Amino acid sequence: MSETTEPAPLGSRTTLFHHALRLHRENPDAPLPRDGEPYPDDEHHRGRRFRTRRDMRTQGADAAAILDAHFGDEDAPASDLADAFHDVDVPIQHNDHVAAAALRADRRRVQNTGRWLVRHSTDRCSALVGLALLATDRADEDIPLIQTIGLLSNSFGALAAKALRRRTGDGQALLWLAHRVTGVGRVYLVEELCRCQPHAAREWLLRHACDGDCLNGYFAGQVAAAAHLHEAITGAELDDDLVDHTGRLLHVMATCDGMGTTLAHYPPAAIVLAAHSTHLGRQAPAADRYLTAALIADDLTTAPPEQSGCTTEQRDELVRRYVSVLNRQDWCDAMHADTNRDDDFIARFASKVAARLRLRAFIKPGNDPSPTE
Repeated sequence: MSETTEPAPLGSRTTLFHHALRLHRENPDAPLPRDGEPYPDDEHHRGRRFRTRRDMRTQGADAAAILDAHFGDEDAPASDLADAFHDVDVPIQHNDHVAAAALRADRRRVQNTGRWLVRHSTDRCSALVGLALLATDRADEDIPLIQTIGLLSNSFGALAAKALRRRTGDGQALLWLAHRVTGVGRVYLVEELCRCQPHAAREWLLRHACDGDCLNGYFAGQVAAAAHLHEAITGAELDDDLVDHTGRLLHVMATCDGMGTTLAHYPPAAIVLAAHSTHLGRQAPAADRYLTAALIADDLTTAPPEQSGCTTEQRDELVRRYVSVLNRQDWCDAMHADTNRDDDFIARFASKVAARLRLRAFIKPGNDPSPTE
């Protein structure tokens, strides 16, 4: 029986692939709840620990050795690998040892083995190795398989992103998956989208890359640079999604020191900040826009100007412009009408950000400052 049609072992647990597919059918246009966790093999992986290697260059070597032995036997079926990797440390990202083992073997057999492991593995380690094998190839027919297992993005997102970018230069397969993942999986997908050339993913990156997760800090600066944010926000073709997302990017880059590119290391920072503050005043008042703009202004106020890529004069003018918009009566009314915020969040925001900026929407009657000109 060929490796493409070989059935899963009798009595096996639910496969990782079937688990992802079932959840995707229930949530076709959204990320899987909790990234699909717990996985079907969770009880077999809970509490597992591997000894830290003294030389990280050898990580993946044990898995590669198992692959070499398997491919060295011409008659060994893919099912022999179903539980072969459970007791070795399998990397979740591209690994040179595993990739080399794939390249040493017959390409067609590597393809078939990778497909079988991704589709039939009941253990995440074997499914990861299968995906790693597919990530060394370029066959377009594997895209749906890779996308489906990639929906379990915390474990499979990194390899799925690599595998998809090898297959589609226009980034469309990556975009499909990026739209349906969150957390660390989104980091892997967005980083690969930033590397796509030509940049067919630019419109999505400019409007949807940041979803509010704290991990957005790893890629916000990459998005701003790769998608040429400074050209888009100062151009003629603007829309609310672009302006709103620019605000999210600016706030993330102002606060992501130690994670990714900050405003201090983003040369057009002052230009983009000025453009965003200008466009903000032309938008309809909304609570989300209010809060983002206030956080940006507070970021500018509480850090030295050079940390925002500005001179002192530029920083002061930007804060004045942001506060001027936020203190307009229609913007205050929009914030007062908002009922979607947690009371604790609003209390913290009022006592810190709003107090520092003297925002009218949060000042008690009788202490109202004069509207900023």
